Amino acid sequence: MVRFFKVIKDDIAAIFERDPAAKNVVEVLLCYPGLHAIIFHRISHGLFKRGLVTLPRIISNISRFFTGIEIHPGAKIGKKVFIDHGTGVVIGETSEVGNNVTIYQGATLGGTGKDKGKRHPTIGDNVVISAGAKVLGPFTVGDNSRIGAGSVVLKEVPPNCTVVGVPGRIVVKDNVKITDGVDLEHGTLPDPISDELNSIRSKIEELENMLKNIEGSKKNETI
Repeated sequence: MVRFFKVIKDDIAAIFERDPAAKNVVEVLLCYPGLHAIIFHRISHGLFKRGLVTLPRIISNISRFFTGIEIHPGAKIGKKVFIDHGTGVVIGETSEVGNNVTIYQGATLGGTGKDKGKRHPTIGDNVVISAGAKVLGPFTVGDNSRIGAGSVVLKEVPPNCTVVGVPGRIVVKDNVKITDGVDLEHGTLPDPISDELNSIRSKIEELENMLKNIEGSKKNETI
């Protein structure tokens, strides 16, 4: 029991370290659903490890009802994990989350099928999983890596990397930008709508030229 409260104390400390909006312990205890979900999970996971099945799942579902965060009792959650905002977060049964991990709303640590055994990701220490990111499959995201908002990650990520896009691609590794990755300069990102309109315009011009040539051929035949 002493160890349990020590872990919860560390979880609370993580919130103060990473969220400038946190003002005092009472506010954090009462108003942070991410913390509530972690506490519920630590209880359900402890029961799950003792061989219980139904009671841990009931606790997990109660937690989901009140917090909007779904964590399977079988998932392994490290110390000082901070789920910020949290609504829509899903963490699957065989997921493993390291220490000092930050997870934002809408993120999913999921599987890609109905295989048995290990089917969810392993998240290293000090990883940030941004809003709406999907990490799907039984691979590892290395320590100190960052998963960009809305990314879909389907394969292993080495340590110290930044991943963005669908599917996820490494754009920074060991603080060095990967030049053939996605450009993170928002002002210079390609405009797919403009590109498509230009393509349509080019095709219309080609068709107009073809019609002119056909009309010219018919006039020559008439003459």
